[in-house]
Amino acid sequence: MPPSSSRARPEIRSARPDDADAIEACVAAAFGPWIPVLGTRPAPMLEDYRAVLFARQVFVAEIGAQLVGVLVLANGADGFMLETVAVHPSVAGKGLGHILLALAEREAVAQGHSSITLVTHAKMTRNVALYERAGYQRVGERNEGPFARVYMRKQLGSRDYQGREP
Repeated sequence: MPPSSSRARPEIRSARPDDADAIEACVAAAFGPWIPVLGTRPAPMLEDYRAVLFARQVFVAEIGAQLVGVLVLANGADGFMLETVAVHPSVAGKGLGHILLALAEREAVAQGHSSITLVTHAKMTRNVALYERAGYQRVGERNEGPFARVYMRKQLGSRDYQGREP
């Protein structure tokens, strides 16, 4: 269900176990339109968010009582990883994705990392372009099953994220 006012400023908080159903719904709404393009469900739609909530760092964005954004972060073999950014279509294009990206970058710096990595699908060209505009650079591409993956990384400076609000 879309929020009653898409102009309200979202509240960002750490996700709780009872958010799992709403997280899955937000991810499905955000990534569902990509199914015809990819010919399969995007990787974030394949996750068990009940398990993700215990294994990774998850933030949610709410407007009123509606969950409209999801951010999943993890420490991986390649360093700090931005695993998922999902924005509900009802608030898409209003800056929430940029707010969540900035939060991910601040978290990376706060946890002592000098870069942040993400993976997206090569056919998600709008997303690739958005990440490139945000300063991410392609560092590799490879096919993994049905997914043509684009690996991207952004170098971070500790001063860049001090004191900025999400």
